Amino acid sequence: MKNQIKPFIYLSIALFISACASTNKMTMGVTTPAKVHLSSAVKTIGIINRSEPSKGNKGLDKIDQILSAEGLNLDQKGAEAAISAFASELEMIKSLDEIKILENIEEVKSGLGVLPATLSWETIDKLCDTYNVDVIFSLAFYDTDTKSSFKVTTMPLENNLGVKVNVPAQEVTLNTLVNCGWRVYDPSKKLIIDEKNYTEEMIFHGQGINPIKAVEAVKQRNETIQEYSRNVGIAYAQRLIPNKVRISRDYYMSGTDNFKVAHRRALTGDWDGAAELWKQETTNPDLKIQGRANYNMAISSEIDGDLDLAIQYASKAYTDSKDKLALDYVNVLKYRVQQNNVLDQQRSN
Repeated sequence: MKNQIKPFIYLSIALFISACASTNKMTMGVTTPAKVHLSSAVKTIGIINRSEPSKGNKGLDKIDQILSAEGLNLDQKGAEAAISAFASELEMIKSLDEIKILENIEEVKSGLGVLPATLSWETIDKLCDTYNVDVIFSLAFYDTDTKSSFKVTTMPLENNLGVKVNVPAQEVTLNTLVNCGWRVYDPSKKLIIDEKNYTEEMIFHGQGINPIKAVEAVKQRNETIQEYSRNVGIAYAQRLIPNKVRISRDYYMSGTDNFKVAHRRALTGDWDGAAELWKQETTNPDLKIQGRANYNMAISSEIDGDLDLAIQYASKAYTDSKDKLALDYVNVLKYRVQQNNVLDQQRSN
């Protein structure tokens, strides 16, 4: 019985490999809409910092005092780095006339390590009127939370003779969790048009002859967190900018000699030449070949930027030939049409 089953298993595997080998992957560049859209009426942006260091370090032991005091500095410097990078990145948006960082506004500070309650529209309107801005971007919170753990180890240390010897030591592991969040207020529509949180866990190590020296020996912690904060500011600013991405498509490269030649043309970048041969096969009496040709013509049309024609070809590949890739591709193309419509609206508004 086992010997009878084996040929069918091998045949199934061979057919699967053959099906996989019938297509080749290509990529193309497309532009997707900005995740956060500002109307063309927005010319001046105000940025506020609602985060501030938490207060109350009393009653802490020496190690906690070091970590808490450093944490205050990490929060302050990290928030400043995020806002500065965000403002600098926004300057690339040509439709904006001015980006203002609004500082030392007591009524907006929260000092919370989580996303705080929204500001009232009365407060937002007052800020916009006072500082002559159209929209308020808020760094709603910024918080670093550090937990420490210690273990006994050894470390090399020079003795009085200048010879390095291993001595008992403490190794500290600092697990720092960075949390921050942004919020955008549009007073003209009385809408919060975006909220976005960022979280990153970072681990640092240090050694010393005692726990305090071990904590003090931790290197690059401040620099690493500030660099991450700058990247967060840049990443959030990029939500306002249409994004250029690369997408992949699988096209058929076998079926007839025309498919093989077209594949070689495609590999050299001659997509028009490949399309000439694929189009010839759209009238092939073999429905399977016809379906593959229509599917490939859909990809060719997408490359040319004609998504409506691409949908027509992909739909025909599915309805007339039941091509296995075509139905999913139709839905992908319809989504791209929707995205392009959003992008056109953003550009016109």
